[in-house]
Amino acid sequence: MSDLAADNSKRDIILKVKDLKMHFPLRRGMLQRQVGTIKAVDGVSFELREQEVMGLVGESGCGKTTVGRSLLRLYDPTDGEVLFHKSDGDWVDVAKLNGREMKELRKEMRMIFQDPFSSLNPRLTVRDLIAEPLVIHGVASGDEITARVAELMNAVGLKPAYMGRYPHEFSGGQRQRIGVARTLALNPRLIVADEPVSALDVSVQAQVLNLLQNLKDDFRLTFIFISHDLSVVEHICDRIAVMYVGNIVEIAPTDELLRAPRHPYTEALVSAVPPADPLIKMERVILEGDVPSPANPPSGCVFHPRCRYAQDICTREVPPLVEIAPGHSARCHFAEELELQGVANAAEPAP
Repeated sequence: MSDLAADNSKRDIILKVKDLKMHFPLRRGMLQRQVGTIKAVDGVSFELREQEVMGLVGESGCGKTTVGRSLLRLYDPTDGEVLFHKSDGDWVDVAKLNGREMKELRKEMRMIFQDPFSSLNPRLTVRDLIAEPLVIHGVASGDEITARVAELMNAVGLKPAYMGRYPHEFSGGQRQRIGVARTLALNPRLIVADEPVSALDVSVQAQVLNLLQNLKDDFRLTFIFISHDLSVVEHICDRIAVMYVGNIVEIAPTDELLRAPRHPYTEALVSAVPPADPLIKMERVILEGDVPSPANPPSGCVFHPRCRYAQDICTREVPPLVEIAPGHSARCHFAEELELQGVANAAEPAP
């Protein structure tokens, strides 16, 4: 991944996210009065370069899927900027576009959903499912649609002869390939992949990951890859952003983050990745307690109730996201002082 990361640094920026927030009202009672706010995403910022694959990882409820949906305006962000560099060279703030402008932009920004079955209309054939974006945007008709569907099915490893079949006639991996083909129909430049392999068997996961990697090269795609599994994102991502309770706590090139994490939460996630060598023994970092509620986060550093390195300052002051090394930032008061275990320095031969 290091060579890829170096190459990515020379490419143009395609997306700038600045202080993105997505808050939901918390309502109770018969009159549904607002009694609080769920801060699902609370100030996320990052940049993404063309043909880069950036992973968003973290436990369930950390806000990573909400970030992805907010970027594509499936949710209307509460605050912040989502600046996208269009193919015509113009920059637009996705968060401020009207319906007509957003429909046009959806040709360039698409999403792969987590569940390959519920995301496909069971009453439509594969041809109609893949052709739906082409019809909605009026970019093809008649025989052109059939030819384009056949081309896309070949690209994702499905036989065009199957285009008359329905989703229930396919396996989970094949259904996800159908979803990927539909996502590619309009030749997008940016794809948000929301846990695209988590619902698949392990052997099929590898096939779909390899497919996405090949498509990225063939179609010159840029990906935001959302997952809770570091062992998945390490194989496809150039950079990884670790999220915890609505914000990014660490972001770095993949190899560097796995080898030398600078945030205690990242250290715990890395320790959960099984080593490739069965003779290597690694210390597992067990986190106490549960992820705090985004409706009532702890004071100071939100991770301090579960952190084994926490000190007084952690309970009082919110740590900023600080760059520790070029391209490597962490949100921890002691990021430059702690010696945390990573994939390399955590390993020791078993006796």
